Amino acid sequence: MNPEMQALLVQGAAAQGLDVSGQLDRFALLLKLLQEGNARFNLTALKSDRDIVIKHFVDSLSCLRGGFLDGELKVLDLGTGAGFPSLPLALVQPRLSLIPIDSTRKKIEYVRATAETLELTNVSPLVGRAETLGHDPAHRDGYDRVVVRAVAALPVLVELALPLLRPGGLLVAQKGPITEEELLAGRRAANLLGGVVEEVTPFELPVLGDPRTLVCVRKTGPTPKKYPRQDGLPAKHPLF
Repeated sequence: MNPEMQALLVQGAAAQGLDVSGQLDRFALLLKLLQEGNARFNLTALKSDRDIVIKHFVDSLSCLRGGFLDGELKVLDLGTGAGFPSLPLALVQPRLSLIPIDSTRKKIEYVRATAETLELTNVSPLVGRAETLGHDPAHRDGYDRVVVRAVAALPVLVELALPLLRPGGLLVAQKGPITEEELLAGRRAANLLGGVVEEVTPFELPVLGDPRTLVCVRKTGPTPKKYPRQDGLPAKHPLF
């Protein structure tokens, strides 16, 4: 990572109240490992150093806004892909126990190898789908937080995440701009599944200024046992 990219990372983190100056060497190694892995496995569409630093590293750290991930928490990273936000979070928040999951084995194998190279002992990658884990007694009601860099609509994320959360736990969803229609549907889904939309925080991604929204859904009660529905149904047929 050249000095320009280091400065960009420091600037983007500082805009979110974070100091990453002590972790620049490991972020540089993460950048190198991602580019090497991407050449082999096509892990991400982002290729340039600048895009990776801003849209993967800085964007991943944005879920730390509001203090929702402060403390010693067990955190499931749903649909982690190439390890985001888990790997950047693990670098700056060593007290978190992070379980990145993805249904694509090659991605999880990459995340596991990268975590080992970075000596991130607080990262435990897992191959799986939320629809399956949500009915597994080892995982249902098992997490303090679920984080997701979301492309799915909020009702879908709520159905996938709430069964995995302990009562009182939080879904922390990183989204782009969110419409009132999607937010209303998310509130209805949360109510059905034993939760409530607690925080909706719009902000701009540092440096680029792209609009983002952090949506936090609190689990306030038990989720009906029939949820989540079987693989693929939450996305194909959202609850609302």
